[in-house]
Amino acid sequence: MLPAVVAILVAVNLLNNLLAPRAYVLTCVAATGVLLFVARRDGLSWSEIGLGRASLRPGLRWSAALVAVVLLGVAVAAALPAARPAFVDARAAGLAGSAVLVKALVRIPLGTAMLEEVAFRGVLYATLARRHGVGAAVLGSSLLFGLWHVLPSLGMLNGNAAVGSLFGSGPVAAVVAVAAAVAGTAAAGLVFCEVRRRSGGLLAPFALHWAVNSVTLTAAWALAG
Repeated sequence: MLPAVVAILVAVNLLNNLLAPRAYVLTCVAATGVLLFVARRDGLSWSEIGLGRASLRPGLRWSAALVAVVLLGVAVAAALPAARPAFVDARAAGLAGSAVLVKALVRIPLGTAMLEEVAFRGVLYATLARRHGVGAAVLGSSLLFGLWHVLPSLGMLNGNAAVGSLFGSGPVAAVVAVAAAVAGTAAAGLVFCEVRRRSGGLLAPFALHWAVNSVTLTAAWALAG
């Protein structure tokens, strides 16, 4: 089961970042379905995956609170001059308003957040928890979540002014920046796992993931304009 899930994620990562980036949302939706099919065929229940009915009500409460925290945090950070460089992102600055809406309301929730939560806090987490316990599930899924971001992080030095100024330029700087991105996203994976554990399912980490990505993208675009 675990090798099959990892193989699917490696293939999806290559498709999304190198081979077929334009089919990103379609690839993510299809991969989500395949992962859920594999998990159910392996005997995992919807509750183990984090999609049980009992998790819906607490998930909604957690989601509302977490989205509010993200909105407040980004608003405060955007208002502080010292934090402004973190929002300077060439990828966001070059987008039209309609493209930002598509990313925030389609690409991020149906692509990024849905696939990554189902894959890492859903299927991988449940698979590892059943065989090795919750501790292994948290650490293993978070480490793989960090490694998942190696390819997407390769362009950070040129795309984000704060990252470029922090790490500099050149091959060594690129390696250090990628390593930092892997460590940072692995740490974020630990947070998402804790939200999943406390809320009882995937709805709350999905909402947090969507809010962080969409709100920061929108803030970067707005500040650039």
